[in-house]
Amino acid sequence: MDSDRFDRMRRIGWLDMDRISRSRCLVAGAGALGNETVKCMVLAGFRMIDVVDMDRVAGSNLSRCVLFRDGDEGCRKSEVLARRAKDLYPDAEVRPINSKVQDLTEWDYDLVLGCLDNFSARMHVNSHAVYHGLPYVDGATDGMTGKVQVVLPRGPCLQCASNGSHARTADLRFSCTGDSHVFVPRMAAEITTTSVIAAVQVREAEKIASGRTDLCAGGITYYNGEDGTMDTVGLDIDPDCPNHPGDRQ
Repeated sequence: MDSDRFDRMRRIGWLDMDRISRSRCLVAGAGALGNETVKCMVLAGFRMIDVVDMDRVAGSNLSRCVLFRDGDEGCRKSEVLARRAKDLYPDAEVRPINSKVQDLTEWDYDLVLGCLDNFSARMHVNSHAVYHGLPYVDGATDGMTGKVQVVLPRGPCLQCASNGSHARTADLRFSCTGDSHVFVPRMAAEITTTSVIAAVQVREAEKIASGRTDLCAGGITYYNGEDGTMDTVGLDIDPDCPNHPGDRQ
């Protein structure tokens, strides 16, 4: 039994390793959160993963991007991440897409995970996931805090939880690295927070891929690493959300 890579996971009764291995996944963002998310995904048995990112590796990525190495500076993040992910699980088919997520034209996936650093891109992925009926697991971090939201078909989405302050920063990229684009001042980032949020995202993805959306966290799950708390706040469909014209509550 120890020759089976996923033997210990199969001992969790509701995990469906066959369905997980067949799930076609998109990971939007190949930075710190994307690194941890893809790492957890391939170790959990996800085999078909596309990774989209437009950025290149910077030196400050190396303290919190588990699959980047010294010497990767200047290389495309998606390509490095895809190559190193296959080192962890050679049977995985991890395909890099070197572009902005807004430029994607194909959405032939079973599951989408968001690891993005700006509100506008997250809303873009959110709206496309809702339109195509795709489950979407969004993650975000800020220093010692982070959050995860699971968006299921016909359920509340990211835009349902947005407000005026989000709209005012929609075109700003909240990044901790990079010099080739216009940024707001670099924000704090910390590896343990990133690891926690990515782990929660992939755990929710396991539930979705296994057909157990009934186990998914509802609403928005907030994590505070300073006091070690995690709380989930309920969320309803916003009757004014343009993504839900036929799903009013």
